This record gives sequence, C-alpha cells and structure tokens, in this order.
Amino acid sequence: MRLELTRRGDYAVRAALAITQLDNGRPVSARRIAEYMDIPSRFLAHVLTDLVRAGIVIGTAGRGGGYHLAQPASDIDLLRIVDAVEERGEPARCVLRGGACRADGTCAVHDAFSAATDAMRHELASAKLATLPCSRVGARLRRSHFPSRAQHQSVTRPLAATVIAGLA
Repeated sequence: MRLELTRRGDYAVRAALAITQLDNGRPVSARRIAEYMDIPSRFLAHVLTDLVRAGIVIGTAGRGGGYHLAQPASDIDLLRIVDAVEERGEPARCVLRGGACRADGTCAVHDAFSAATDAMRHELASAKLATLPCSRVGARLRRSHFPSRAQHQSVTRPLAATVIAGLA
C-alpha cells in the first residue's frame, strides 16, 4: 500500500521547499521555482495561487516580483501546505465498498484506515519547513540530476514518503 500526494499536493510541497531554500531576502520568481523543482509553469501558477489564498506565501507582482513565505518556515507545516491545495469535503472512501461508508455503519477496516490517515496527518503537521532537510531534498529533485523526465517523476511522485523519511 502507498499513501501518496496528488500531483497538486506534490507540487505545492516542492514549491514551498523551493521558496524556503531560495529566498535570500528577495522574492523568488515562479520561473525559478519551476526550474528548481521541475514543476510545469502553467501548473505552478495554480498551486501558488492556492498557497497565497491559504496565507502560506505572499506574491509580489511586477518586475523583480515573486514569492516569499508569509511566516517563518518554523511556523509552516506540511499538513497546512497539503490542505491548502488538496480537495476536501468529499466523504472518506471506504476501502471495501469503493465509495463512502454507508449511513448504516462502517466497514470492517474503517477504524484501522481512519487511524492510519490520522497518523499520517499528525506526521505532516509535525514536519515544519524549517526543520526539513531541504538541501538534500532540493538536490535530489532538481531535474539536472536525472537523465529522463520519466525517471525523474518515478523519484518525485512519492514525495511525502521522501520528505518524511528524511526526518528520521
């Protein structure tokens, strides 16, 4: 079993990590973020809009504009980043039934999977941008280290597992 982020969640975490690493007192351009973390520019624009709406980053328009964290990296956790871009509001999907658990009761494995989801959310909430091994993550994700896009994506798709493993 693999618990993975959606592509949008993956890009949001990577964008926040890039801003954390690249911010030297001046806003970081979307182009620089996209190149640094190999995120398609068109998709990155949507992700950054979500992060601005959530109050995680601040965007500055115009020449010399870009993005910087709205708060210190020590105050921003991965759960907040993921929640800013992931779809919410749909009922939990039942593992056995393939849809929402029925009103007449939950399935046999509901409690176990619910506990696993809660544990994952707890881990993401405890992982602050300031304490992540960003330099190692950024170096691993930069496209120049991979000979092909397919090989690069095979490494970057399970980003949550990579980042959490780096905390150990």
